Amino acid sequence: MTKTFKATAVAITLAAATAFGATAVFAADTVVTFDPGTVKYGYSDGYWTKTHEWHNWEKPEHVEVYRKTPDARYNDWVHTRDSNQGWIEVK
Repeated sequence: MTKTFKATAVAITLAAATAFGATAVFAADTVVTFDPGTVKYGYSDGYWTKTHEWHNWEKPEHVEVYRKTPDARYNDWVHTRDSNQGWIEVK
């Protein structure tokens, strides 16, 4: 009977620790923000970052934020229209 009691206590403790640990991981507040300073070229369907990575616009307001940024290079067409996929190499 003592072994059964100990095994049950250990099982309950592990279950509680797992439940609270998982809750703590999922409860963390995560805020993802859009930084227009990382955009090199913007298009209607997404943007190239300065490190030459393509991203789709996550939210329509991100397009507006970027377009209002000083020196923004926004083109109101899809990037695949151009043979270079919209990436302009400056030599």
